Amino acid sequence: MVSDKNLSRMEERIDEFRMRIKDSSQREVFADVFDTATLMALYELSKKSYITAMGGSVSTGKEANIFHAISKKDDAPEIAVKIYMISTANFNAMKDYILGDPRFSGIKQTRKDIILAWAKKEFKNLKRAEDAGVRVPKPYITRRNILLMEFIGKDGVPMPQLKDVKLTQKEAQRIFNRIVEYMALLYSRARLVHADLSEYNILIDMNNMEPVIIDMGQSVMIDHFNAEKFLRRDVDNIAHFFKKLNIPVNEERMISIIKEEV
Repeated sequence: MVSDKNLSRMEERIDEFRMRIKDSSQREVFADVFDTATLMALYELSKKSYITAMGGSVSTGKEANIFHAISKKDDAPEIAVKIYMISTANFNAMKDYILGDPRFSGIKQTRKDIILAWAKKEFKNLKRAEDAGVRVPKPYITRRNILLMEFIGKDGVPMPQLKDVKLTQKEAQRIFNRIVEYMALLYSRARLVHADLSEYNILIDMNNMEPVIIDMGQSVMIDHFNAEKFLRRDVDNIAHFFKKLNIPVNEERMISIIKEEV
């Protein structure tokens, strides 16, 4: 049990961290969504200079919220704080992507354990993708249900999703080619299938018009029992989007390119 003295100290630390939230409206979000354990984990990360101040929410979903934050780290003055919501996340859907992954074969199948494993899984997947040469948000650290990673944007404004960017024919063709290249690198070097790739999970860096692959919590190893199904779904999603932009796409050719070096 936690002693009264330790409990009081924990509450003081949580209050101290709440004061680091720059936007007062976001304090209400934290009060409504995040439990004491999550706030304590955020506090510990702030003590290590990963988080100096929390900004506003840049993305919300059923499984996680992503916040912009300021960091004292020299190479990352702006970071993204992704927090998986233990109380509301659809952990039954998550189980389909966790089960069959040998990296997480020993975890318990409770809501909490699945969601905590999901945060670690996305961290590991991002690291594998980055090491393979795929442009993804650089992962920094994970604690409990929290993932800290590179913020793809500037001054708290995220780069747009692919679906929201108006592209010339030349830009669309180049971005399509790059995405297929990244899918191939994921498959051959990282040995991963994204498993939810679409125009919603690709950001465009408007500084150089390059795609950035995001949301890799559900990504599976290529020997996962559903890897082939997930790969074909990814290919179909990307093909469908770019066909609407009049880019000639052959799905079987895409799969051949992706698997070429395996």
